[in-house]
Amino acid sequence: MIDRLLKVSTKNSFFLFGPRQTGKSTLLEKQFVEKALYYNLLTADTYRHLAARPESLREEIRAAIREKQISHVVIDEIQKIPQLLDEVHAILESSEPCIFALSGSSVRKLKRSHANMLGGRAWTYRLFPLTVREIGPAFSLERTLHYGTLPKVYLAENDEARSETLRSYVDTYIREEIEIEAQLRNVGGFLRFLPMAASENGMLVNFLNVARETALNVTTVRTYYQILEDTLLGFFHFPLAKSARKMAAGHPRFYFFDCGVVRALQKKLNAPLVQETEEYGRAFEHFIICEVRRLNEYLRLDLDISFFRTDRGAEVDCVLKSPSGAMLAIEIKSTRNPAPRHCSGLRSFQEVYPAAECILACRTERAAAFGKFLALPWQEALDKVICLK
Repeated sequence: MIDRLLKVSTKNSFFLFGPRQTGKSTLLEKQFVEKALYYNLLTADTYRHLAARPESLREEIRAAIREKQISHVVIDEIQKIPQLLDEVHAILESSEPCIFALSGSSVRKLKRSHANMLGGRAWTYRLFPLTVREIGPAFSLERTLHYGTLPKVYLAENDEARSETLRSYVDTYIREEIEIEAQLRNVGGFLRFLPMAASENGMLVNFLNVARETALNVTTVRTYYQILEDTLLGFFHFPLAKSARKMAAGHPRFYFFDCGVVRALQKKLNAPLVQETEEYGRAFEHFIICEVRRLNEYLRLDLDISFFRTDRGAEVDCVLKSPSGAMLAIEIKSTRNPAPRHCSGLRSFQEVYPAAECILACRTERAAAFGKFLALPWQEALDKVICLK
């Protein structure tokens, strides 16, 4: 079993959010092996039982506590019955409290139902697909770029099994369950939108162009992107700005949470991913951006993550700012042979932020210096992220 970087508390209640099949249930089962009461809301009988009478949760937990059978309660997919959070709150405030582990694959239903988020009584964690450090020496970059790192996919016995698992994931979870979760009225429009969003993965989001290509209005397209974000299937990557308001006003990029899911949505699982092509470069950039975000979350680095772009089109893919104000600019290129021309975006960035450290993350085997800029193997570039103070 792979040891995950995320370490959840055993002494404080918490939410654990993450897309389906990232390993939330496995992590919780490993963490709470003794004296834990489990409720899996994906199980039909458990769902019907608690949906019909939410107060049953409080009654059953109190009985178990009095019999000294439990110290923890695990509720999987809590967003299925948001009303249970009122019962959780009541137990936490009672004279016989216990520790809750509340997992979920969507925050959308909790938001829409104005669910009781426990007012700071529960911490929040996020779980993602596997990271390079979790996989360890067996890590394969080519497998990751093609199939992603959802545990069940990455650890499958062969590429055929990986492809079939990803197809099933896209068809049964993303296409069907997200439609239900989001209470979509225009299912056909959402199905047209998904492959379009996948083809635009990592690019500047132009809501008007996506609306035109999918025969939808702009408001609907914005809503669909928000659904992907709320269901943890993707995230916006905003441009660097001097204020949060200006950052939110700029044109963002949108990335799906996993490289393999993108290729499945694009129906490219049977197509080779050829090195030194634009498609390969985009997949490599996607991988690095996801890895940076996962490290930031798991290690509680509290880094602001953005990208840099000038009016003339000069870009830096990832800009990190630490709580102390230190900045690290990372240009991402899949090349094995870095050259000064790959640092043009970094030059533009350093004109504006001369104190920042600027590096090129690529597939080179050893570091190379180009004036003030350093080209590093991507593994060493990720080490720089962890060390940013």
